[in-house]
Amino acid sequence: MNIDSKTKQTNEKTFKYLSFSAALCMFFSMIEYAIPKPLPFLRLGLANIPFILGLFKLKKREYFFLVLLKVIFQSLISGTFFSYIFVYSLFGSFASSFFMLLAKSLFKEKISVVGISLFGALGNNLLQILLSYFFFFGKTIAYAIPVILIFGFVTGFLIGILTNRFIKISKWFARVEAY
Repeated sequence: MNIDSKTKQTNEKTFKYLSFSAALCMFFSMIEYAIPKPLPFLRLGLANIPFILGLFKLKKREYFFLVLLKVIFQSLISGTFFSYIFVYSLFGSFASSFFMLLAKSLFKEKISVVGISLFGALGNNLLQILLSYFFFFGKTIAYAIPVILIFGFVTGFLIGILTNRFIKISKWFARVEAY
């Protein structure tokens, strides 16, 4: 098998993995939209599951491309494209993904999937608090910070547990070759 053939196979596998992961993000997003939210900006973060999985299977460029696909498709499905919700989602998703990637890079094998998920939740929450402070609520966001951080911790923990369970029981994930 020559180098071009191997590269083509790798590119096809990457495309298939990205396509499946993006579809999984959309599926989880649609489930999440059906779940009532106590406050409009509090979300479970189910669509972060493919991001956590992608940390183990994708290169950085492909990983952030998945994040971009999720944000764009999610906003098109929900009708929030070019709204402030889109801005929150875009920056929050990239912050979350960056924090997860950073945690995995810094702590390597010493951090669990739950820990990675918690870092992602923290990144998302911190960025959204900053956006809220500078663009919408000013100092009054301080009243919501405990709710945002507690909800983020709980959902980050639950998403980490769900993702860890998926990794352990999924035959598909076990068969996906590392890229």
